[in-house]
Amino acid sequence: MSKAEDFLIRLVSEGDEKAFDRLMDVYSPPLYNYAYGIIGNKELAEEVVSDVFLDLWKLGRAISEINNLKSFLNTVVYRKSISCIRKEKKHKGIVNIDDVQNFHFPLMETASDKIISQEEIDRLNGAIDRLPPKCKHVFYLAKIECMPYAEICEQLGIALPTVDYHVKYAMNLKKKIMILRDGLQLKIQQLIILLCNLMIMNII
Repeated sequence: MSKAEDFLIRLVSEGDEKAFDRLMDVYSPPLYNYAYGIIGNKELAEEVVSDVFLDLWKLGRAISEINNLKSFLNTVVYRKSISCIRKEKKHKGIVNIDDVQNFHFPLMETASDKIISQEEIDRLNGAIDRLPPKCKHVFYLAKIECMPYAEICEQLGIALPTVDYHVKYAMNLKKKIMILRDGLQLKIQQLIILLCNLMIMNII
């Protein structure tokens, strides 16, 4: 946790509403993406995030005792999102990652510096979309949220080898799909060149 974040949390724990607004500005977007990923419904995801921040504000001075706020908020969003799914299905029981039938991975967007083309981004999104729900969920936390594997294990209730397996599976599948598409794209380009040459020679 950075000094600036630590200072912000201390202000929030002292009841500073402006600091709390700033905290929400920082954490709301990723928390919404995570909630939506689990629930797949915009309104319910927004409701979950609102409830999480309301609960956080109610903690008062106890907020300063939270060692890792990002991990804490992610865990609360996860549990509330699962509860939301179960409420919709009228199902009770222990919170379980298997309740997430499909993880709605947020679409990657082209950066303003255009280092990665939109075509490459589309290919990446396509590769991610082919992943199984549990794999997408773990991959999102590990590679997008940059959560340590140990925290993912604790949050989702799965073993470390399972986390490692899903991340490696996602990386390997993404690589294979992008290689296959590269090969297909190359063949299409070669075919276009061949057709152009034939047209120039008036063969077709």
